[in-house]
Amino acid sequence: MTNLNLNQVNEEVFYVTDSIAKVESGDIQWLKAKALANKRERARLCAHLDSNDAVHEMLIVHTKGTYIRPHKHPGKTESFHIIEGELDIVVFDDAGEMIEHIEMGEYRSGSRFFWRLSESHYHMVIPRTDVVVFHETTSGPFEPATSNVPASWSPDEDDQEDVAVFLRRMTARLVAG
Repeated sequence: MTNLNLNQVNEEVFYVTDSIAKVESGDIQWLKAKALANKRERARLCAHLDSNDAVHEMLIVHTKGTYIRPHKHPGKTESFHIIEGELDIVVFDDAGEMIEHIEMGEYRSGSRFFWRLSESHYHMVIPRTDVVVFHETTSGPFEPATSNVPASWSPDEDDQEDVAVFLRRMTARLVAG
């Protein structure tokens, strides 16, 4: 249970309704439970009041095996700060060639715990721990048709078989270095 006043958009997305967002550890536990209880095993708590805000700050939970299709955000910046767990960020060029791999973990791990992308590159996250919690900041507003451009060379989330093959290939590539 959370003490936050929220507007639930769907089983994965929640917006705070108070102008001052105050999140504590119990709220993160609640968000993790929400992620584990839905089909895609992810959840986000939006600290901004709506999709038209100039700055979007979200606390996001993903589970291991969650597929985040490679995508880019034209004209926007994006940053992550790891709160709990570990994930890989993979950055690609427009043709789908990997140009950077960033291993991330919480501050205490000694890994990189903060990442910022200032240019529009395709990227994806791959959770490495059973659960990863991170704070994402990006510029708004969010326009569904233009703010998140999926990579045409990557499988659609609904194509489970191609997604499994793609993730196995990516994981093998990351392990091989």
